Amino acid sequence: MSDPIKHECGLAIVRLKKPLAHYRAAYGTANWGLRKLYLLMEKQRNRGQDGAGMAVLRQNIAYGSPYIARHREGGPTCLDRLWKHVRDDFTRVMEENKLTLDDVDGIKANFGFCGEVYLGHLRYGTHGGYGIDNCHPFVRHSNWPSRTLCVAGNFNLTNTDEIFRMLVDMGQHPVGHADTSTVMEKIGHFLDVANEAIVRKAEEKNISGDELRTVIADQLDLSKVLKRAARAWDGGYFMAGIVGHGATFALRDPNGIRPAYWFEDDDVVACASERAALVTCFDVSPEQVHEVTPGCALIIDHRGKAAEVEILAKAEKRSCTFERIYFSRGNDADIYRERKALGAELVPALLQAVDHDLAHTVLSYIPNTAESAYYGLCEGLEAWLAEWKERQILDLQAQGALTPERLREILAVRPWTEKAAQKDAKLRTFITGEDDRGDMVAHVYDITRGILRPDVDSIVAIDDSIVRGTTLRQSILRMLSRLKPKRIVIMSSAPQIRFPDCYGIDMSELGKFVAFEAAVSLLRETGRTAILDGVLADCRAVKPGVESPNHVKRIYAPFSDEEISARIAELVRPKEWTGELRVVYQTVAGLRNAIPHHTGDWYFTGDYPTPGGTRVCNRAFVNYMEKKSGRAYEAGG
Repeated sequence: MSDPIKHECGLAIVRLKKPLAHYRAAYGTANWGLRKLYLLMEKQRNRGQDGAGMAVLRQNIAYGSPYIARHREGGPTCLDRLWKHVRDDFTRVMEENKLTLDDVDGIKANFGFCGEVYLGHLRYGTHGGYGIDNCHPFVRHSNWPSRTLCVAGNFNLTNTDEIFRMLVDMGQHPVGHADTSTVMEKIGHFLDVANEAIVRKAEEKNISGDELRTVIADQLDLSKVLKRAARAWDGGYFMAGIVGHGATFALRDPNGIRPAYWFEDDDVVACASERAALVTCFDVSPEQVHEVTPGCALIIDHRGKAAEVEILAKAEKRSCTFERIYFSRGNDADIYRERKALGAELVPALLQAVDHDLAHTVLSYIPNTAESAYYGLCEGLEAWLAEWKERQILDLQAQGALTPERLREILAVRPWTEKAAQKDAKLRTFITGEDDRGDMVAHVYDITRGILRPDVDSIVAIDDSIVRGTTLRQSILRMLSRLKPKRIVIMSSAPQIRFPDCYGIDMSELGKFVAFEAAVSLLRETGRTAILDGVLADCRAVKPGVESPNHVKRIYAPFSDEEISARIAELVRPKEWTGELRVVYQTVAGLRNAIPHHTGDWYFTGDYPTPGGTRVCNRAFVNYMEKKSGRAYEAGG
């Protein structure tokens, strides 16, 4: 994605199933679980850059000692500083207590980050502040371990205000409206209720002390707590929690919007936001990693036994396609194949855009995240050429006109591929004033000069998605124009992004989408501003909690995809480029062909998986018309 845009949050859970001494004997360290958490978080570093945090639970720790240790860091180097803090703390503990690596009990007793349950979070905040106080995990403390709750997640809820009011009606005094805190308090409330019910029955039998703690741990049904807490949630989420007595959960939304995976063997149960991270961390095959079933929670009890339990009725699966197009790491085999398939789907549009003149067309990609789609485009073009060559040869043979010279000409036709541009990852523009910053931005990408013939050859550059078009206008097209091509074609492996997200990705303001900007400009140019007024009236009339249609769809209805793409080309054209410019997008049909098992395409279609998504979209249009910046929802992860 050439436009800078924030990612989603990432989660990691490591739950050890055996005593720490086993890991020292088998793997050489009591900190084996900590190392696995480190690797899972590093392999998901792509999912967070403004905050990182971790929490570790130590079971059966001495009374008077804290049983949950947590540390969080904010800022672009958060993950590095997080692990530096852990390493420094371990060194200090070992030196102060004169411990050896074989002293497993001593390490656990003195080093807060050596325990049985590990929870890690990488934050890419989509709303609110970016300081440490906004970083996960969050902790709800209690002197009762079975009431202590630690929560982290990759999620946004669309009905935070409704949940907030529920907490108030329960008699609570919630602090803050963010969905992370409301979710934790909602779970915490029913955790308290469940504890109190068990305690009342135990007191009738005069059970107390360690026996009472054992009874609570054995009888506490975390699935019932989650069922009661989650029944009113509307949104996309993969959230995880640790209860202080040792139980752990990883809960996924009923539509499977946010990704969630888990792995188990004799030593460990682990969860992560990406399958590839688990495959790499534990050196297993992809088939050994399971997807958390939508609407279910993977619940690991206080003894380490894991099972999936249905929490909410499974709805239509609408897993986010943007995960597949861009956000997840491309070393997942399925995602890699899907991204290549997206590129291959663009072959007919490519041929049309360059008038089938492959001999004078250079193929390239911008930025590096579009590389997989580029390979798919080239392979798809090779397949098309193979069929074309066969037809040409057979036709000439039937005519008796196939000569060695003509045969060599046909066989020589192939895609012309070059790396025409690359990004200067660390180019800094803050050293310049506002007046000349634009010129500096234009040099974020650099070109490989001399690879095409000026005014003769065309250049095609594939991007994985085009959101705002800002980088196209300010940088990419300005740089490519310096090659003096006959024609520039920009292709997007994703369809036009027309509608906001409200489930965890920072794409929530309609006015920032170049496709929306193009549609509105066409409405105004063609004298159809009454559509804008009508949509505004209908969006304002939507009542809270009442399902409604997506009125914003009517903004696009009068125009074909090609008309909007042509207007986008006009909007992103830099002033200095007067040559031919075409912008070509993937079709929704092509998207579904390439990614058939993940249908969360509301960004492109406006078909949201939950009523709250549609409500947020309508509210986002009101904000646009009223010139209000910001998101139309409260965000968490």
